[in-house]
Amino acid sequence: MLCQRCGRTICPECQIPAAVGVHCPECVREQRAAYDHAQRSRPGSGAGSRMLRRVRGAASAGRPVVTYAIIAVCVLAWLFEIAPGIGPYVQLYGLYQPRFTDQLPWTMLTSVFLHFSWLHIGLNMLSLFFIGPALEQMLGRWRYLAVFLIAGFGGSVAVLLLAPGAAVAGASGAIFGLMGAYFIIARHLGGNGVQILVVVGLNLAIGLVIGSVSWQAHVGGLIAGAAAALVLVNTRSRTRRGTQIAGLAGIVTALIAISAVGYAALY
Repeated sequence: MLCQRCGRTICPECQIPAAVGVHCPECVREQRAAYDHAQRSRPGSGAGSRMLRRVRGAASAGRPVVTYAIIAVCVLAWLFEIAPGIGPYVQLYGLYQPRFTDQLPWTMLTSVFLHFSWLHIGLNMLSLFFIGPALEQMLGRWRYLAVFLIAGFGGSVAVLLLAPGAAVAGASGAIFGLMGAYFIIARHLGGNGVQILVVVGLNLAIGLVIGSVSWQAHVGGLIAGAAAALVLVNTRSRTRRGTQIAGLAGIVTALIAISAVGYAALY
């Protein structure tokens, strides 16, 4: 059996049940040490301090803090989008329009956190709420965040190449990347991943049928997320941490290079 957090093999006697799968004694000790440290270094009694303590406690308890944070950022961004006076500026400098890639390159990522309607953000956040926590438990917070951002970036790159005249926003490309990562990890752990493939197939089909949905971002996010997961499952040993970081950085570098070449060819 493999630890769902670090990927190391655990003997049956040492397995510690977790919310998803099992954890090894080393990971459990790290979580407890982080929690104890947060309790010993408790800040003041103000509202901000209480919130900080809650976040630290949730993180040390293995709760899906990153998933909840992404949802919170998306909701906050949506409130800015609909706010009178500033909404148009948020969309202008946040939505991704491939023809402005050279002027507003950051929109390849900021667009992931913006949405076009209540229905748009509601469906995406519901999907993230269902798939995110389990995957965050498997990968750990920082690796999970890396997969999400790489998948979102990959979705924007696909839009640049396949729909250069579009204007896109939404977390669906990144969420497809999480689905792709989930499939890769499930297969690596011995599962068949058929259920996630069905979900991916249905969502891709919906994107093809509904004209307003950017299926290009879905495909790009799916490929980028799966590629990031392949790096993670093949470098899960702690002794290969440097190789893991280099592999993820290589994916980001490749996406940047593809963007530069694609933009030069199109514009």
